[in-house]
Amino acid sequence: MTTILSDAGATEVTAARAGGDALWLPAAHLEEATGWTLKPEGLCRGEVCVPLPPGATQELARDDMLDVAAIWRRLGKPVLASDDGDIWVLGESAATRTAALESLEASDFALPDLDGNLHRLSDHRGEKVLLATWASW
Repeated sequence: MTTILSDAGATEVTAARAGGDALWLPAAHLEEATGWTLKPEGLCRGEVCVPLPPGATQELARDDMLDVAAIWRRLGKPVLASDDGDIWVLGESAATRTAALESLEASDFALPDLDGNLHRLSDHRGEKVLLATWASW
């Protein structure tokens, strides 16, 4: 079992194979794990497509398996794997994170209160909200 963490969430894939710096994933799981799909025009997410250089598809795809780590690196995004290859993190690029910070708009999240009721930031859209955070490190 391989766990893939990305902005699409956490996805567990039993048919994934890790080896070295490669993460081979069945093509059918690419969109579920990353939000991207491989099409003839390149890697696509919604209306955005990133063309792949000629010959890159052969390096990234073999027998209906895709090297997701190599794809992620081609998109200019960081990849991190646990030592045993069971957990992979597909991060966002520095440019994407910078743009999100410059927008001064907080990402939506949900947290329970002391009674266990779930509250989402988006429930308070249009209202003033004070976010107080704390960490022990």
